[in-house]
Amino acid sequence: MEISEENNRLKFFPIMMYAVVMGLGGLTITYQKASLWLNFPHIIGEVLMYLTTIIFIFISYMYIKKFIKYKIAVKNEFSHPVRINFFAAISISMLMLSIIYKESFPIISATFWYPGTLLHFYLTMHTISFWINQNQQLDHSNPAWFIPIVGNVLVPVGGIGFSSLGVLTYFFSVGIFFWIILFSVIINRIIFHNQMAVKFMPTLFILIAPPAVGFIAYFKMFGVIDTFAIILFNLALFFTLLVTFMYKNFIKIKFFISWWAFVFPLAAMSISTMLMYKQSNDIFLLIFSYIMIATVTIIVSIVAYQTILHIKKEEICIQE
Repeated sequence: MEISEENNRLKFFPIMMYAVVMGLGGLTITYQKASLWLNFPHIIGEVLMYLTTIIFIFISYMYIKKFIKYKIAVKNEFSHPVRINFFAAISISMLMLSIIYKESFPIISATFWYPGTLLHFYLTMHTISFWINQNQQLDHSNPAWFIPIVGNVLVPVGGIGFSSLGVLTYFFSVGIFFWIILFSVIINRIIFHNQMAVKFMPTLFILIAPPAVGFIAYFKMFGVIDTFAIILFNLALFFTLLVTFMYKNFIKIKFFISWWAFVFPLAAMSISTMLMYKQSNDIFLLIFSYIMIATVTIIVSIVAYQTILHIKKEEICIQE
């Protein structure tokens, strides 16, 4: 029986699916660092490494298949004021896989890092050009706008040894600058204008990511915990505490694939906390590290279960 084009779920396979790779990648790096710094079993990070890679390959296969069969649908996503930001999740997924493989398989890491960096450079330029050339409605702004920006700060995390400090500092500088600019835009929209659509409420967690990843990148490049690094860490901690304080805003939200936006920022915060503990030996940071690892693990379990459940119910990859 021939399935009509409108009913073909491949046509509605969303670019946001790459948020799954970002979430699993964050969990993988969390357990890799936990095994290195907190004596967690090494096998957990290794299993997650292969699982994340398989998921990335599968999602990429599906999206390439969609591109071949439904070019107009992909083109519409690429020119959509909200979805355009999620295309950067492709390059961020590649950069995270580069970080995941960095210690064990540096050649595989480089294979992901170089094309991931080039792709993210293009996507950053294209997205910012899109914002400038197209009149953006304030109601379209949401924390997902940070996704193309966070990727720039992520480049130096996996780039040590692959490129010069000058190149890595360039990406770091762009990421930090636009983080400040966009934060002003987003906070203005959230406080003084209409509330975000319910499906985008989980993206508030993305507020944690720029300072958390920025802290890790800064330490990777310069190897010091100075005043600027401490400010970045404390800002990440503040946003983590803020979304925790606002937990009632999230517990009753209907499932959307954007739930995976919970995971990556929390994973970045858990890694930042472990790194700060490693440098300071502060017992409170050790306790907080365990809390963050447990939190990320529980949320990934819940979101993964809900994702599988809604795939079985055929409630994902449908026309909105």
